[in-house]
Amino acid sequence: MPASLDDTYAEAFRSIYASVLITARDAYWLDRAVQACTGNASSAIMCDCEAGLDRLVEPAETPDGRPGAIVQFHVPRFHKDREQRLERSLLVRVCQNVLTCPTTAAFNVLPSTERWFPLGRKLAYFGDGHQYKAERHGRRCWVVPILSGEFVIERRCGWADGLMGGNLWFFGATADAALEAATRAAAAAAKVPGVILPFPGGVASSGSKAGSKYKFAIASTYAEFCPTLRDKEGIESRLPTGVASVQEIILDGADLTTLIAATQAAIAASRDNTDLLTISAGNYGGRLGKSFVYLNPEKQPKS
Repeated sequence: MPASLDDTYAEAFRSIYASVLITARDAYWLDRAVQACTGNASSAIMCDCEAGLDRLVEPAETPDGRPGAIVQFHVPRFHKDREQRLERSLLVRVCQNVLTCPTTAAFNVLPSTERWFPLGRKLAYFGDGHQYKAERHGRRCWVVPILSGEFVIERRCGWADGLMGGNLWFFGATADAALEAATRAAAAAAKVPGVILPFPGGVASSGSKAGSKYKFAIASTYAEFCPTLRDKEGIESRLPTGVASVQEIILDGADLTTLIAATQAAIAASRDNTDLLTISAGNYGGRLGKSFVYLNPEKQPKS
């Protein structure tokens, strides 16, 4: 019997994000670059950004005819210095993790006529005066001489408005059931273009709530949903009967339509799962974001 769906919604909040197309000689080095530049970017709670693989791109569709991957980098829009934060994250991650990875190049994905960062120019200073502008593969690029040959990066990197914080919770009668459901869900959601799942393997095992008893912490464990705290004095557990474990997936993406599609794909892939009791989602009653992703598609307002 399929798991039940809670009558609820995930509460996504606004972000600004950039997309970079990385290419490399082969899939091995492409994967190394993607893994490196999206590392330590699971949660904006303590990371500089949230980042992840959007999708792989066939050689026939990349500027230089090599295997490619599009990665996204998100920063919450509520930061007053959001543009500076995003630019800094891009520069550090592309410079330190793509430039340094053998055989790679980097190209822009989003429109770059109005909102853009001079990513190529700033990274090109690594060339110590030997860098130069050139047109490569029909793109306006900077070329940086490096020990292995040269690194090519497009001059501008566009940025746009996006969404962060789409999510699903999987309540399992066993730990294995919750993890299997979340793993299936993450794999299905990842196939939707325009979406990233920033946590390791796409799954977050330590879902959090805003705030903490400690003044220095902005988020903390969601005690009311921790199975081991169910019977602790002072805890009003919100876990359904029989739940032994909860796993979560987090979705960031280009827009609400994209997050809705990814959410429904995740539900469809995970719902028919032995010992998965319920699929739910986390929200803050509209206090964090105004973009609601309803688990029941019939509840989703028509745009």
